[in-house]
Amino acid sequence: MFIGAQVSLYPMTSDFVDVVKSGLTALTPYTDDLRIETDDMSTLMVGAPEPLLDAIRDLFAEAARRPEHVTMHVTLSRGCPGEPDDPSCHCEALVRAQDLLLEDRKALASEAVAAAPDLGVGIDVQFSLYVLGQDHHMDEIYGCIDFLKASGTFLKSKNFCTRLRGDAGAVFETLRQAFLRFGPAEGHVTIDLTASANSPSLR
Repeated sequence: MFIGAQVSLYPMTSDFVDVVKSGLTALTPYTDDLRIETDDMSTLMVGAPEPLLDAIRDLFAEAARRPEHVTMHVTLSRGCPGEPDDPSCHCEALVRAQDLLLEDRKALASEAVAAAPDLGVGIDVQFSLYVLGQDHHMDEIYGCIDFLKASGTFLKSKNFCTRLRGDAGAVFETLRQAFLRFGPAEGHVTIDLTASANSPSLR
């Protein structure tokens, strides 16, 4: 399986270079577990969902610790049939998920969010889950929505997406569980998300 993300950080300040660079320093602990490639448009990260979501979380949390308004756009994908298999993307949770009922997966997802670390950084996220190439994809999406509403990070439903709010630790764990637990284990699943912190609109 191939699992990865394209990540773009957008600081709302003339000092954007320093904000981006400070965020990228948070990726240093993950260079052994992930393939990380940065260019002038985005940063590609490839690897298993555990370090992958931690790296994305820490990148954004580091940038969000500064006072400036910062946003981030992420496209997450697993199981894309157009990409080669990559051994570094192996994920035991995905292997086990195939044998679990939807209700069991929702319960495990909720437990993981409850155990998420508190990073002391409040963020907002809106995202959409896409379960591709499956006849019963809406069952998985509705199951994910049920989990989100009970996650403790749910803010509201919007057209085409769901809004989350809370500490970066819990919010990104919610996203990881949505990515891991819903949709077929060997299927193509994507998430499109936008994260925001320090928005003046909330002051």
